Amino acid sequence: MSLARLRTFVEVYRQRSISAAARNLNLTQPAVSQHIAGLEVAVGRKLFTREASGVAPTTAADELAMDIGDKLDAVESALAQARSRSINMEGVLQMIGHADFMAEVIAPRLLPLLQSGIRIRMHAGDGDLVHHMLVEGHCDLGFTAHPVTDKRLRSETVMEAPVMAVAAPEVAARIAQAEDLTQALLNESMLTYNLELSVIDRWLKKNHLHLGSHPPALVSQDLRSLRRLLIEGFGWTVMPDYLCHEHIQRGELQQIKAPVADTWLEYYMAWAPSALRQPRIAHARQTLLWELNPQYSK
Repeated sequence: MSLARLRTFVEVYRQRSISAAARNLNLTQPAVSQHIAGLEVAVGRKLFTREASGVAPTTAADELAMDIGDKLDAVESALAQARSRSINMEGVLQMIGHADFMAEVIAPRLLPLLQSGIRIRMHAGDGDLVHHMLVEGHCDLGFTAHPVTDKRLRSETVMEAPVMAVAAPEVAARIAQAEDLTQALLNESMLTYNLELSVIDRWLKKNHLHLGSHPPALVSQDLRSLRRLLIEGFGWTVMPDYLCHEHIQRGELQQIKAPVADTWLEYYMAWAPSALRQPRIAHARQTLLWELNPQYSK
């Protein structure tokens, strides 16, 4: 039972599509069909049935996929890592993630990759776009604050950041002096990442605060723009520590004390398993895991 046939089976199983698997594996559709047919002969059972929208796995395919699990991904990743130590790493790596996270956290950790000859293209996008670009194969690695639930992708937690409410010192002082924290927040302009107020809402709920339908004054998917306005003395927001810690130390911003506690935000690196067959991508993934979370180097 060849590794190539197993690789093809896993990709068809994940994609539920011969054409999508062929595209991801850089094979022709007839070649993919031949691999599946050969594997069916080897196991003596039908693995897929054709449907209008693609293919559906049989019970035999479910059992085989369960037996293989992530073992094939691990083997291929190890082989790619071994090859990366003996071949030229030059080439382009496509990365996507939240703009502020890419600039403040990822960019400073790219030097080892750039020095190895990898050329990097960084793209900005929210969780939905990160997911789409990875699944469609337009990007190799993605960074997101949204848990990755799509079975076609894999992910690892790379950072846990404390999240706090912040404002310019004069704004934070007005809020701290108020008798009613909820009303004090309503009296100031709110700046936020998106209209769903996801990060702010978690902080408010943790602290038993409710602002009703209070509309934000500014919405921006680059938190650095919110930070710039805060420093100018306008409004308040909730943001991860990595974006405001240095500015708090310099006295440009001040933390708004949480009545109960601050919250946390997890960041994930995500990729399609098939992407790790490229030594350049496998090397980049492992290097960034080491850079972002030292536990992966143990």
